[in-house]
Amino acid sequence: MTDAPIEITAFPSLDKINPVDWDACACPEAADGRPNDPFTTYRFLKALEDSGSVGPGTGWQPRYLAAKIDDQVIAVAPLYAKGHSQGEYMFDFNWAHAYENAGGRYYPKLQIAVPFTPATGRRFLTRPGFEAVGMGALIQGAVQIASDNELSSLHATFCTEAEAIAAAEMGLLHRTGQQFHWENNGYADFDAFLADLSSRKRKNIRKERATAQAFGGEIVSLTGDAIQPHHWDAFWQFYQDTGNRKWGTPYLTRQFFDEAQTHLRDDILLVLALQDGQPIAGALNMIGRETLYGRYWGCTAHHPALHFELCYYQAIDFAIANGMARVEAGAQGEHKLARGYLPVTTHSVHWFADPGFREAVAQYLDHERDAIDHEIEVLTSYGPFRKDNREEQQ
Repeated sequence: MTDAPIEITAFPSLDKINPVDWDACACPEAADGRPNDPFTTYRFLKALEDSGSVGPGTGWQPRYLAAKIDDQVIAVAPLYAKGHSQGEYMFDFNWAHAYENAGGRYYPKLQIAVPFTPATGRRFLTRPGFEAVGMGALIQGAVQIASDNELSSLHATFCTEAEAIAAAEMGLLHRTGQQFHWENNGYADFDAFLADLSSRKRKNIRKERATAQAFGGEIVSLTGDAIQPHHWDAFWQFYQDTGNRKWGTPYLTRQFFDEAQTHLRDDILLVLALQDGQPIAGALNMIGRETLYGRYWGCTAHHPALHFELCYYQAIDFAIANGMARVEAGAQGEHKLARGYLPVTTHSVHWFADPGFREAVAQYLDHERDAIDHEIEVLTSYGPFRKDNREEQQ
């Protein structure tokens, strides 16, 4: 679009980037409403940084990229120097092991990602009108940083399919994965969704919801000013319990939830189960323009099926009530299939400094993509939808 020189800069903090410039690239649509992707907004990434969830001692060292033409920022990217592969959800542990067994040093590596967030969205954030030149500049700049610092690799995870295709045309390797998402087929209410399911699955879900809702309390859905600081005290306990069991150490700090209360509560749907007025379980969701993103769950008291109710069915209720197109339920979990969440393909792109290692990974990815495609086909065939609706749901 332009022959003007592009200046690429890596910043150690978002304090060095104007919030207006960042969001003009990350979420220009938010000028008249919600952002498509709440995770790449300045306020969300700044909350991670200000809370100490990323930065020194975390293995996620910010190196935010900005591309400028003259005085105008045309593209940005959430780039981090990674000292490990934790909190990514597109796993490269085997690559790291093979690389280091061959005598190389895999870490640190560069990662374009939203930390701890397996949600698909744009990773090469460009101002409207600069899509191709901006993405090209970001990739070239990130690769140059990796080369200049003799780093092993560059990775961009949970990017869009369009970005993955474009990056592959620029020489990066394209990897696919799989998640489970719920799609809104124009449902008027939850019963209309159930009507699309087979009789047996429909009965199972109704029984599961009845079991969950008989836990001896009430379920509330809170967003915006309805979320109060004491709710985060409870949710921190839930988050610690889940984090300790799943990851060993929770990724987010307690301060992150204070930042969320101040800066992010309009982007959050907090679903809580209350017993005698006190929260005993909760699920945290982020609200996009068309997508509800399920993120965290935890509890201090266990009740049958309450996890499914708070994480999956309440999310569907909210999406239907608010005319949202889908619910992304996070990473992994074939148990989501029986609850109306079908498998979809996720995407990432990768660059390696060593040409021999790059070729080995490229061959591996060719086989992995075929396996992922087959797995999605098989899982979809076992989905809960009536056979006459299955093709439409796909």
